Amino acid sequence: MKAKSGDFVFPGDSLAVIEEFVPAEGTYEEKGKIKSLFVGEVARDEKNKRIKVISKTETPPILKEGVVVIGEVIEVKGQRALVRIHHVKGSSRAPVTSFVGAVHISQATNGYLSKLTEAFRIGDIVEARVSRLVGLTGIDLQTTQKSLGVIKAMCTRCRHFMKKVGKDEVICPNCGNREKRKLSTDYRLK
Repeated sequence: MKAKSGDFVFPGDSLAVIEEFVPAEGTYEEKGKIKSLFVGEVARDEKNKRIKVISKTETPPILKEGVVVIGEVIEVKGQRALVRIHHVKGSSRAPVTSFVGAVHISQATNGYLSKLTEAFRIGDIVEARVSRLVGLTGIDLQTTQKSLGVIKAMCTRCRHFMKKVGKDEVICPNCGNREKRKLSTDYRLK
C-alpha cells in the first residue's frame, strides 16, 4: 500500500517502503516497510522524503531516542538487563502496549562494572533513557547519567523495598540485607 497525504490509517498499516521514504513521527520500520504507530492522518514530505502520521486525538506517548522511561527489571542475564517499560516520563498516559528494553552492561554506569547484578536486580524500578530504537522490539536503554538508574530497589531475600544508605548501596529495613545498585539521584526511599 502506498499511503497518500491525508489518508486515514490505523496502527500497523503500511505507508511506504524504506527505499522511498524515511520514517518520521508516528511511524516505525519493520522488514523494510514503514508502518503507522497509531491512528491518524498520513503526511508525506516529498522534498525531504519523510513520511509521518499525525494524530487527531491525544495519543499515547511515543518511544523515541532520548526520552526517559520508567520500568521494572524483569531479567538480569550476563551482559543485559531486561526492563518492562511502564511509563514515559513527562507523559500523563501509559504506552498502549507493553515494551521491553535492554540495558547493556556498558550502558549501565560510567565506571567499571564487573557484574550487572551490582547495578540491577529483578523487581527494581528504574529510570532509563532510550539510546537506540530499532522497530518495536529493539529498544536499547542507558542509565549512565547520575539522574538515571534504580529509583526503587527490591531486596533479593525478602522482596521488600530497600532504603538508600550510600552512593550506590541500599539496605532492607525488614531483614537487614545490604546490596549494591546503580542508584539514581532521584532514589525514592532515602
